[in-house]
Amino acid sequence: MKWATALSFVLLIVNARAQVCAACSVQDVSVGWAEYYAAMYQVPIELVAAIIDEESGWNPHAVSKKGAAGIMQLMPATARRFGVRNRFVVQDNIRGGVGYLAWLKQKFHGDLRLITAAYYVGEVTISLRGLEYSSPDVQGYVKRIAGRYRRRRALRARGNFRRQR
Repeated sequence: MKWATALSFVLLIVNARAQVCAACSVQDVSVGWAEYYAAMYQVPIELVAAIIDEESGWNPHAVSKKGAAGIMQLMPATARRFGVRNRFVVQDNIRGGVGYLAWLKQKFHGDLRLITAAYYVGEVTISLRGLEYSSPDVQGYVKRIAGRYRRRRALRARGNFRRQR
């Protein structure tokens, strides 16, 4: 009898978790993973979210013309380098993308402009030329990320981080 009661309790918990999870949107789950890995890798969550906003608009199935894929738009070589097996799995993609940002943060001594530029165009180019890299695309990207980053910092200061996508 105790066994049947314990089994019923386990089934009740599993069913409750499934209902809670069904109510979660992909973005809610994605924001949760972004927050988790940002804290784990000590990368500002506002930077992670700003890059996801810009790169995929929080679409885990996004694919660029150049071959970047997933919510953080990882290129195949970057994904492999940071242990991402499937770029379309939200948790895996965010873990790899935030790991890459943490690596860039260390390489560029926390300079968010260089980190952002390197995320967009690659660390080799930015290592050689820094922000003197004269591509209008890169400059525009860095400017857009900086704006999103500042807006998200302001929202976080007011306690409204999750309201903006």
